Amino acid sequence: MRIFAVALLAIAFAVPAAAGEDLVQLKKGPGLDKVETNCGACHSLDYVEMNSPFPNATVWDAEVTKMIKTFGAPIDESDAKIIADYLKKNYGS
Repeated sequence: MRIFAVALLAIAFAVPAAAGEDLVQLKKGPGLDKVETNCGACHSLDYVEMNSPFPNATVWDAEVTKMIKTFGAPIDESDAKIIADYLKKNYGS
């Protein structure tokens, strides 16, 4: 419930701030829907593109794990694997 409240609050502030800005268009591919739904629920998808020159497969796996275990992202295990695979394939170094 707490994460829902935080996400709702973030959206309330993000919508006016995003007015007039272009939405991030991540690379098309299997798993993009999971990234947009799960990752985009808590933060801007800009982070994927901004950080993409640096992470390799190990780093993307660690990032997905950190979002779940440290920040409490409500992502189930099967979606986490799909998200990590998408990030590694499309934004890995």
